[in-house]
Amino acid sequence: MAHFTKATSVHDWLNQRLGIDTVRRVMATEYWIPKNINFLWAMGMVLAITFGLLLVSGIFLLMYYQPNVATAFDSVNYTIMKEVEFGWLWRHIHGVAASVVFLIIYIHMFTGIYYGSYKKGREMIWISGMLLFVAFSAEAFSGYMLPWGQMSYWAGMVITNLFAGGSLHADGLVEWIRGDYVPAQAFLNRFFMLHVLLIPLAILGLIGLHFGALRIPHVNNQDGEEIDFDAESKKYLAGDKAGSKVIRFANDFMSKDMMVVGIYLVFFFYLVFFHYDFAMDPVNFDPADGLKTPAHIYPEWYFLWSYEILRPFSTDVGLMAFGFAQVIFMLLPFLDRSPNALPASRRGLFKFWFWAMLIDMIVLTAMGKVPPIEPFGTIGFYAALTFISLWILLPIITMFEKKV
Repeated sequence: MAHFTKATSVHDWLNQRLGIDTVRRVMATEYWIPKNINFLWAMGMVLAITFGLLLVSGIFLLMYYQPNVATAFDSVNYTIMKEVEFGWLWRHIHGVAASVVFLIIYIHMFTGIYYGSYKKGREMIWISGMLLFVAFSAEAFSGYMLPWGQMSYWAGMVITNLFAGGSLHADGLVEWIRGDYVPAQAFLNRFFMLHVLLIPLAILGLIGLHFGALRIPHVNNQDGEEIDFDAESKKYLAGDKAGSKVIRFANDFMSKDMMVVGIYLVFFFYLVFFHYDFAMDPVNFDPADGLKTPAHIYPEWYFLWSYEILRPFSTDVGLMAFGFAQVIFMLLPFLDRSPNALPASRRGLFKFWFWAMLIDMIVLTAMGKVPPIEPFGTIGFYAALTFISLWILLPIITMFEKKV
């Protein structure tokens, strides 16, 4: 049986039963971060803060939102926006955070690619991060359905049609997902449940996995230097803080994180108060109408690049290209055959691959927003081919990369 002594304080009583000091030591005060990193390493904390804003604002919205096809639109656009005190503020916070969170995710993701933070030993950090990206995407899509506006309805119609599998004609699967032949009450109920319960629980679990995956190999650094964390941490604890190459997560690194978070929140609340609709489609401020198809249907900006990979091809080829785009980032640690965990600027051909991929995704995003008329249709087609080609070339160009 475990040995317990008479507690000298509430902290001591809890510590004997929950190991508070051990948890704090393992996860914070003796979790070591390299010194040679920049502000881009704070994006994880910015994401955590933004997710917290989404949770809190979502809880307040949940108090007045009505998941019914007859009342959902009015509960969002009239009750919350006009009748509830500061309801507009919580909706603005939720709407802005839902869009900005993807901007931060993409910055965080491409930072990891640029600095090789997915290389040998850190594969689970990358994979857990990509699983979080999938979970946030599912959360965003399910939330987009809830206002039951015109674009919500038709985006739900188009996206669920993808599950028919083109020439497979799996219409029964589509009807099973919707709970009906078209998006209706059963569809709204299901996406409401996913948005407010199941997917947030999955996100919380994946955040724990992601942070846990960081604990053993530690985060990478901007020089790609292999740091002996045990030796450098002993220097730090012995008092040689200037000579050590690492700092504590709490409160050394956290203080730098909070500086970046503070600057980010200024930008965030500027959007909340002055430009909350910067990423909202005007069509979605009209009630859903299943008998009136919008002239141009497209998803939110953060899905446009993958939508444009689907659009230029025939149905079956487009679905295969779309599926390829959804899973390929997850495989990055295994496709990059280079032995180097260095910044892209020091990796020969990979440097050109990285910038070509980033520019191509920006082009795909821009083309996904406009109608598929010339010359946009042709540009989108070649951008989609370029995306697929770059991933096919990645193992080849990294296989011959020399060890630095």
